[in-house]
Amino acid sequence: MRSYLKHYIDGAWVESEGGTPHQVINPATEAPVTEIMLGSQADVDKAVAAARRAFESWSRTSAEERAALLDRIVEAYKTRAADMAEAMSLEMGAPLGLAKTAQVGSGIGHLLAAARALREFQFEERIGNSLVVHEAIGVVAMITPWNWPLNQIVSKVASALAAGCTMVLKPSEEAPGVAAIFAEVLDAAGVPAGVFNLVQGDGPGVGAALSKHPQVDMVSFTGSTRAGIQVAKNAADTVKRVHQELGGKSPSVVLESADLAQAVKGTLFGVLLNSGQSCIAPARLLVPRDRQEEAAAIAAEMMKATQCGAPSEEGRHIGPVVNKAQWDKIQGLIAKGLEEGARLETGGPGRPDGIDTGYFVKPTLFSNVRNDMTIAREEIFGPVVTIIPYDNEEDAVRIANDTDYGLSAMVFGDAEGVKRVAPRLRAGMVYVNGGQPDPSLPFGGYKQSGNGREYGKFGLAEFLEVKAMVGAFA
Repeated sequence: MRSYLKHYIDGAWVESEGGTPHQVINPATEAPVTEIMLGSQADVDKAVAAARRAFESWSRTSAEERAALLDRIVEAYKTRAADMAEAMSLEMGAPLGLAKTAQVGSGIGHLLAAARALREFQFEERIGNSLVVHEAIGVVAMITPWNWPLNQIVSKVASALAAGCTMVLKPSEEAPGVAAIFAEVLDAAGVPAGVFNLVQGDGPGVGAALSKHPQVDMVSFTGSTRAGIQVAKNAADTVKRVHQELGGKSPSVVLESADLAQAVKGTLFGVLLNSGQSCIAPARLLVPRDRQEEAAAIAAEMMKATQCGAPSEEGRHIGPVVNKAQWDKIQGLIAKGLEEGARLETGGPGRPDGIDTGYFVKPTLFSNVRNDMTIAREEIFGPVVTIIPYDNEEDAVRIANDTDYGLSAMVFGDAEGVKRVAPRLRAGMVYVNGGQPDPSLPFGGYKQSGNGREYGKFGLAEFLEVKAMVGAFA
């Protein structure tokens, strides 16, 4: 079993002061695979103090110095890519092929995008006889999830480093190993002591302590809407900035003009990737009512062909979901779909045939779903797709927007149809005809999917304050 019992504080690995041991369970084998020490208030205080001390000098470095550091981090990151992929595969169940490519690759993309944005960003602007400047906001607490651990850690860390902020990271206790290896990457690249700090822990402990801490200037949180609300409440007493990327229930709107097979397969790929554990997964597939049977046949064939298998093996299969609690939640929602009258096309309750151990979920497809059904309202976070028929384009837009969330959406169709529909979808990102995420484009959502944006120049701006020096040129 791997051990990461120390925290990274002020440029060194240090023992926890009063922490609690915690074992991470491999979701494919249900056996312990990693042990960490959940941090304490004392650990948080020590890390925040280190970040506060380092801020004075780090915030005054030049953009060129910070960009050069990001370049060095890229090179150090590449040397540990295999280690990080293995850690993710063991701890959160990503198949090695996915872990090596999309999961690890996302971190490289964010580092390169942040360095590029930093070199192009205009930190000063003259307006009349005054000067407007952008300055680092201060000490940032970062609370990140388990589903795309490197993606969310690196997108925050790279942007904060570019801005001149210092930080304390609390990764998910479900995927702590990759965060510890990333801390070793930053150390090897020469990140100054105190600029980056890592305290392992859970949400009610370290997460709450960071979001309440009076010496933390900003909280950047990615996770569930429920947890995000609590983070915002914890941060309110000290009026710190709170940036959040929360849940989603993304629609994929297939217009009459779309290539139905391409649209259905593109949508399902977005859900099946990472076993459905993606906040932007387009799990609500909206199709014209008179083509629902055709769409269901195409989707069922693809779902039936999707294999579940061990994350430790190479291949195009999907792995388990992250833990028993998540498996139980998904099973409950599948049962609810059956109870509420959705038509099960394939999949259903229980583990896939031939699998007796691990938190594997059958790739499951429902059709004839109404948007008021539980499986159309709640974020399932598993390999489950719901087909919702619509009567006309106006009906499709109404159904797509009839959700508490607004993180992302997909639309498939000809240029005129997309031009009509995409602007009306209330989501922070609309992927057109299979468009893919880009680390230079803004990432974030409307409504209960959060506030603020990450990635590229948009993420950089989130970590900056704006100051007016009035009459500076008088």
